[in-house]
Amino acid sequence: MKKRFDYDVVVIGSGSAGFAAARTAAGLGARTAVIEAAREIAGLCILRGCMPSKTLLASSNRLHAIRAAGEFGIEGARGSPNLSKIVARKRRLVREFADYREKQIRTGHFDFIRGRPEFLDRHTVSLQRGEKISAKSFIICTGSRIAWHPFEGLDKVDSMDSDAALNRTRLPRTLAVLGCGPVALELGQYFSRLGSQVTLLQRSQHLLSKFDFDLSVCLRESFEREGIRVITGVRLKKFERRKKKMVHFLKGHRRQKLDADEILYALGRVPNTAGLGLKKIGVRLRSAAIMVDQTMRSSVPNIFAAGDVNGQHEVVHIAIQQGELAARNAAGNAREKFDERALTLAVFTEPQIATVGRSERSLKGKKFITAKYPFSDHGKSIVIGETAGFVKIIAEPPRGKILGAQCIGPEASDLIHEMIALIHMGATVFDVLKMPHYHPTLAEIWSCPAEEIAGKISAR
Repeated sequence: MKKRFDYDVVVIGSGSAGFAAARTAAGLGARTAVIEAAREIAGLCILRGCMPSKTLLASSNRLHAIRAAGEFGIEGARGSPNLSKIVARKRRLVREFADYREKQIRTGHFDFIRGRPEFLDRHTVSLQRGEKISAKSFIICTGSRIAWHPFEGLDKVDSMDSDAALNRTRLPRTLAVLGCGPVALELGQYFSRLGSQVTLLQRSQHLLSKFDFDLSVCLRESFEREGIRVITGVRLKKFERRKKKMVHFLKGHRRQKLDADEILYALGRVPNTAGLGLKKIGVRLRSAAIMVDQTMRSSVPNIFAAGDVNGQHEVVHIAIQQGELAARNAAGNAREKFDERALTLAVFTEPQIATVGRSERSLKGKKFITAKYPFSDHGKSIVIGETAGFVKIIAEPPRGKILGAQCIGPEASDLIHEMIALIHMGATVFDVLKMPHYHPTLAEIWSCPAEEIAGKISAR
């Protein structure tokens, strides 16, 4: 007789990955439950990530556009930011998003259980009130938390993290931003466009160190044109508070210091696995991340992990894909693998950055053909006054199959979707040239690098 469990699948965490996993498992007929320990329901993306940050960026970008209206013959437009109203709008919209998600969770075809779980064995968790819950499979979707580094004096300067930045209603005159990842860059530009004097301090030699170098160079040039100061190759040493907050750092072998009214701490996040009791049941961790294979299985076969908690990609649409995949494998005892061919990333600065598939950096040592085309030579971009940046296509030499694409420029996060579809379908640059592209549009720019690569292939 098979052992009976309370549930077929228990999902720990109700954020984007967890909700996707629970909905998918329940849809497959599995007896499913979600356990949530956090006070607020909805997850990082809705509460403290994608939605609130992009709401704030919409305000600062609108202000920037108003102040550039003179270029388009619009006189007398200046605009004045009211941070209290900007933050109030953000809170209203986030509350609407969160309320809708909470309703989805509470009315889903799965049980919703409040409590902080800890594994007793591979099939059982206990909650702090003593209740025990058993399941055939578990999917861990507990997300991530801010990674605080023990720099000397950091605790004395009362720096703000990204959560605090999203709710700040007073504009700092000067702001030092620690880190140059997407969160640091987006919030740094937000405060700069509202009126703060912003300095970015970055450990690596270029912004967005995981991206191709030409994207970094272009973004840095755009930031510096806006008056944002960028200092790379920095080693943070210590912090102290005098009349202002002071950052001491090394640039090469030279000691330097920077004072600011406020410090934004944006040095990344770590998977939120503390207190789950994973090590005692044999789940392997890399630092705090749950190590998984392409099926989202951990080292314990009935325990899966999806989203930020597995440390692979801190991106919400990937978290959702992984949650759905883990649920199909857990509920159906399958071994479906995650497809990374069309892996997509975006940064919502202006200019925006978006990438899909392979990069030149990841293909180092392999044969590929690449071509790029600037927005400064593109009709629609010139008309709307958005000429910074370029698009780039990376293809394999024999047939011109598209391996990857990158865009830095206006609406890059939307423009990349043409390339996502083409890569997903295994298309070539010749397919791009067969497709109609309406004129004048931003999207037609993709035909330019495709034509160049097609020419190189045909000439061989």
